[in-house]
Amino acid sequence: MRLSTVILPFRRWHDGGADQWRRAEELGFHTAYTYDHLSWRSFRDGPWFGAIPTLTAAAGITRKLRLGTLVTSPNFRHPVTLAKELITLDDVSGGRVTLGIGAGGTGFDATALRRPEEEAWTPRERADRFGEFVPLLDRLLSQDTVTYEGTFYSAGGAQNVPGCVQRPRIPFAVAATGPRGLRLAARHGQAWVTTGDPKLFETGTPQQSWEAIRAQTEKLAKACADVGREGDGPERILLTGFTPDRPLESFEAFVDFAGRHAELGFDELVLHAPIPDSPFAADQRVFERIATEGVAALGG
Repeated sequence: MRLSTVILPFRRWHDGGADQWRRAEELGFHTAYTYDHLSWRSFRDGPWFGAIPTLTAAAGITRKLRLGTLVTSPNFRHPVTLAKELITLDDVSGGRVTLGIGAGGTGFDATALRRPEEEAWTPRERADRFGEFVPLLDRLLSQDTVTYEGTFYSAGGAQNVPGCVQRPRIPFAVAATGPRGLRLAARHGQAWVTTGDPKLFETGTPQQSWEAIRAQTEKLAKACADVGREGDGPERILLTGFTPDRPLESFEAFVDFAGRHAELGFDELVLHAPIPDSPFAADQRVFERIATEGVAALGG
């Protein structure tokens, strides 16, 4: 099992921001991700920086650490312009980029580009757009020239030479729990991402959460069978912090949490870098011990 981290982009680069990315590499994390939002929940009224420029800067001060988004969505992205930015990031980083991608949700991202009289997309509308967004982005990142006319997106001879450093394109980690999203993960994902069942976050138990995630993995397997994907299917990534568990409470709590989810076939656990006075508050010493000793404790 791999360990990765999320670094939220709220610190100025020259006032602690850059240091976090350097430290993530020093601690041995496999990947350092960041949220691709215009702002996020309790951070709405404070500093928040763009994901792609932040990852590009991080690429320049790291050498081995993989970099990625968790997650990019169609809420404020267009496949044509996003593809160009990702190809550039992949080039700057020397092929160290993973695109976490999801359908998006409600909140500031869903309304920032709308006129006051326009409503945010419904869950069905987001799923419809996502279903077109992912295959088109797949083509844009793997073909030199793409022409496409869809319901929501178009590309008129979009040029993406020289393409990605990683071939045939950068890997997709598709976040999904519903049937349509899981089929997209099965068709296009090198990995699948879940945060668990949000309904259980505040009132559920760790065991209920584990069972819900197990059911999700079973649905993923069925989606792979439905689209004819053979083998083990996409790798499985669990973004922690949204289940009733508290894996950063202690080193022992993490080992127990990781071991139980390894039983479900997860290849990667993602931990939020601690942020004081936030939903991601945690002991930095525990976090760093997990980073350096956690995989070994699991026998990995």
